[in-house]
Amino acid sequence: MRWIKRILFALFVLFISFFILSNLWIVKSTKARVFSDLGKVPHHRIALVLGTSHRTSKGGPNPFFEKRIETAADLYKKGKIDHLILSGDNRTIYYNEPMAMLKALLKKGVPASAITLDYAGLRTLDSIVRCKEIFGQNKFIIITQPFHSYRALFISRYHDINAIAMVAEEPDFEYSIKVRIREYLARSKAVLD
Repeated sequence: MRWIKRILFALFVLFISFFILSNLWIVKSTKARVFSDLGKVPHHRIALVLGTSHRTSKGGPNPFFEKRIETAADLYKKGKIDHLILSGDNRTIYYNEPMAMLKALLKKGVPASAITLDYAGLRTLDSIVRCKEIFGQNKFIIITQPFHSYRALFISRYHDINAIAMVAEEPDFEYSIKVRIREYLARSKAVLD
């Protein structure tokens, strides 16, 4: 019985170590490519906006969505990008992240001619790889929140994509705690992927 406890403890320590090290690796290896100042972002032809629901689980406006849209519109209006690819989930007729992003950007004055929709961005990995393989882009700006940008850039680098991130403002920490915990776990999964 004692050796089973030792094995379980060793596995637990191994899991925790992998979790911590993978998070540190992803953040440290990508943070130099993360921009928060619009004025310092170099011009890129393409920006990839990573999808999220426009509504929270309680039905209210999702601040993650709103801030990504605001950042995308600002980049376009200031001439930092020429075209946007909106990538997100569209698994059912009742849930369509790219279409919600399109409608929000049109309201902010971004023309439809400057927007392409990617309906198969079911997860961050899909959105990044599809931007290269389906849409033929090897250099682009990723628009998302800071905590998410590190993993997106890590995936980009692995797939030989020259990407930077322009980060959208984050909601209050209390509001985003579940999303942040999920992101810490997703970073470990990204290393495994």
